[in-house]
Amino acid sequence: MNGRPIPCSQQELGSLFLFEKLAPDQLAFLCHEGRVEEFAPGPVYAEGDPATCFYVLLEGTLVLSSRIGDYDVETNRSSSRGVYAGAFQAYLGDRVRQVYNSSLRVIEPTRFFVLPAETFATVMHEWFPMAVHLLEGLFFGVKSAQEAVGQRERLLALGTLSAGLTHELNNPAAAAVRATSALRERVAGMRHKLGVIAARPYRRDTLKTLVDVQERTAERVAKATALSPLEASDREDALADWLDDHGIGDGWQLAPTFVQAGLDTDWLDHVAAAVDDETLEGAVRWLDYTVETELLMNEIEESTTRVSALVTAAKQYSQLDRAPYQVTDVHELLDSTLLMVSAKIGSHITVVKDYDHSLPKIPAYPGELNQVWTNLIDNAVSAMNSTDAGGTLTVRTARDRDHLLVEFRDTGPGVPAEIRDRIFDPFFTTKPTGEGTGLGLDISWRIVVNKHHGDLRFQSAPGDTRFQVRLPLTSADPPSPQEPS
Repeated sequence: MNGRPIPCSQQELGSLFLFEKLAPDQLAFLCHEGRVEEFAPGPVYAEGDPATCFYVLLEGTLVLSSRIGDYDVETNRSSSRGVYAGAFQAYLGDRVRQVYNSSLRVIEPTRFFVLPAETFATVMHEWFPMAVHLLEGLFFGVKSAQEAVGQRERLLALGTLSAGLTHELNNPAAAAVRATSALRERVAGMRHKLGVIAARPYRRDTLKTLVDVQERTAERVAKATALSPLEASDREDALADWLDDHGIGDGWQLAPTFVQAGLDTDWLDHVAAAVDDETLEGAVRWLDYTVETELLMNEIEESTTRVSALVTAAKQYSQLDRAPYQVTDVHELLDSTLLMVSAKIGSHITVVKDYDHSLPKIPAYPGELNQVWTNLIDNAVSAMNSTDAGGTLTVRTARDRDHLLVEFRDTGPGVPAEIRDRIFDPFFTTKPTGEGTGLGLDISWRIVVNKHHGDLRFQSAPGDTRFQVRLPLTSADPPSPQEPS
């Protein structure tokens, strides 16, 4: 929006804190190369437009705002003479993208001193060369530091992933190895027992009966239901008594296996009725091998299924072999992240999932959202660990008008009031030295707000801290491969 041009006064420029140290010839140069414009209430320039001018407030009130999702969020409002906006990074030249990083509007008739961006860059380089070198060093130094620490933050996230995955894989892998070793012994015992049976003069119909009983026993193992400790103990006692009454020694060793397989005295009565007394003990021990083999194969199947599920979760978490931008189910992302960080959460923290599964899938960068979840969960766990009393982590999803809400609630001590304005600042951390980079929330903010056009906020009280992520249900703009995270 173009304003109404009016004469430029060197005296007025010199009265501003920004130009008060300039010589008369420098003020004259600025008045010659720049201009004074008066703007009626309304927009001056829009965020993302090419940064063509440097604006200095002479009189009136300006408002700066940034676009977050579908909303313009006010970031600054001022009537102080000399405040500036616009192309104030023009001195960096082509090394950064020269666009307005916010929108500027005025709410009353307002006068600005307006200097073309090229002229502002020339003035800075010729009049303040040392200051330009210092500013350039500061700008690119901070940028490099952020990239370096951001890389470390990603490595820490990778470490969390690796530690969690290794911990979770260890148990089912070890169980599968133990079960395989035990299965080998049982199969060897079964081969030996088969040889004993073959060497004895069993009638053909007796052998057929044994095989039929074995098949029905295997089917029963597959349908076994879990018992309470008291129920299991009572059934073991009853089975051990039955085995002793029928002259089968070491019944107390066989009983637990039969109970785990879902067998009871009624089933053994059925077996006893199917074979004669001479064959009964051999049949029972043959069934014991069958039951143990089936139980071990179930254990191996459960363990390998668990390993497969963990690998699937790891792929979901890291988004391997998937497009970076896709329509995704947030609940799948949350579940994979919780699984990956379960070792860090530990058993002293209770995780509650309060999901609204009626929510639709959303367009997003799932790999980066997983990084947000990891950072927020890590902070919540650290807060609760600081009290040595454990706590509860509640992960909730809900619809909030045209946004999807993901909330992480912890029962930790809360965020102290004196630091609440700083927790999203780069490099700010409350963790001990070496444990935090201070970029977790900054990275999360940039991923949610800048890349997904959503919102990240929090509310905190002792025992109830909630970080809330709001993501648009639909995408207004196609993804840009060059868009920075």
